[in-house]
Formats: sequence, C-alpha cells, structure tokens
Amino acid sequence: MKKIGRILLLSFLILAMLGANTSFAQVENPISGILEGSEPGDYVFSLRLLIILTILTLAPSILIMLTSFTRIIIVLSFIRNAMGMQQTPPNQVIVGLALFLTFFIMAPVATEINSTALQPYMEEEITFDAALDRAMEPVREFMFKQTRDKDLALFLNISETQAEKLEEIPNHVLIPSFIISELKTAFQIGFVIYIPFLVIDMVVSSTLMSMGMMMLPPVIISLPFKILLFILVDGWSLIVKSLVMGFN
Repeated sequence: MKKIGRILLLSFLILAMLGANTSFAQVENPISGILEGSEPGDYVFSLRLLIILTILTLAPSILIMLTSFTRIIIVLSFIRNAMGMQQTPPNQVIVGLALFLTFFIMAPVATEINSTALQPYMEEEITFDAALDRAMEPVREFMFKQTRDKDLALFLNISETQAEKLEEIPNHVLIPSFIISELKTAFQIGFVIYIPFLVIDMVVSSTLMSMGMMMLPPVIISLPFKILLFILVDGWSLIVKSLVMGFN
C-alpha cells in the first residue's frame, strides 16, 4: 500500500504543478549538474526527476479514476449517442473537452496540493510521507463530497472495515466507492439527456408511418431536428454548466 501511495503522490504532484502553473524553467537543470560533476545532491534530484517521469505513465489512469473525468466523458458520450451521431464530435474532441473540463474542476484541488504538499516537499521542509498525507487530504475531501453513503457503506461491508469517522476510511475503500458513485450519476444524467431526443424520434417515426413512408429510415429525418433543438437550447453551454456546477 505504501508503494501505491507513493505512485499516487507523485502523480498528484505532477498534476498539481500543471494546475498551479508551476514552471520547470524555474528549477535548475539537474542533467547539466551531472555533466559538470557537481554535488551529490544533484544526483539525488536527477533520480527523483527520472522516477517522476517514469511514473507519469500512470497519471492518465489516476486522472480518470480519482477526478471528475469519468462522469464528464460518459455524459458527453451519451450526448453523441442520443443525437444519433456516432463519430461527431470525434473521439479526440470528446476526450479533449473532458480533459480540460477536468483540469478546470480540479484546479482548486491541484492548487491546494501544490501549496501544502508539493512546494514544501520540493524545498525539503517535509518528508515524503508527510507530503503524501497532505496531498491526499484535498483529494479525499473531493471524493467524499461526490460519493454516496450507500456506495461507501457497500465497500465498508465488503471489506469488513470499521470506521466511525471519515478520516478512518482507507483509500482502497473510498476510491471504488467514488468510482461507482460517479458512474451512477453519469448514467442518471445520460437518461435525462436521452428523453427529448427520444421524443423527437417517436414523433418522426409516427409521422412517417401515418404518411405510409415506412421504408424511409426515421433517423435521416429526425437527425436535423435533433441538431436544431440542441442548437436552439444552447446545449453545449447547458451541459457544461450542469457538469461543472454538479461538482460544487
């Protein structure tokens, strides 16, 4: 568990540096220090940087599981499927929008991690274990706000964990509880999104059948009306506003 915690911290520290606009240009280049044969401390910093860059490959999984990314990407996928457009917007646009919305929503968490854990650890004011504890506090607080009590109780019962306070709940119980809560919330939003588009499909299908045009696919006729409805109600603004406000 300590190894997993170290991986989590390093990934969160990287995300915090991005969210807090921390610039690597302000840090002295450790590779040049090695080439110049400087002090042994430069070797230690170089090894730390190498470990961070290696563990950076795990950052996407952590970003997906412990942030708002899961809910956002599922809701955006529901919108595309409800409108009947399988490739528009393309996957790159959907993922990119979900990613930047995640950065926007998680910016306060990243800023707190940067100020309470990253900067003190980089200045060697606290130990790695202390930085780990400080970095997990805002992340756990964010997950607790979005996790349903029912889902949390489910994993507490499965793991037979006794916890009277939220601080006593371990991460291996909180994280899956948070994930299934996000999945449930995303599917609830997706159901609401589907209703108006389903109504349009039913109206178009009934109209075509009454006119005897049963060989004409209703999707061809309903698709322009779906797009028009989505434009008239300013759908992207409504969806993005609902997603962002849902995490406040």
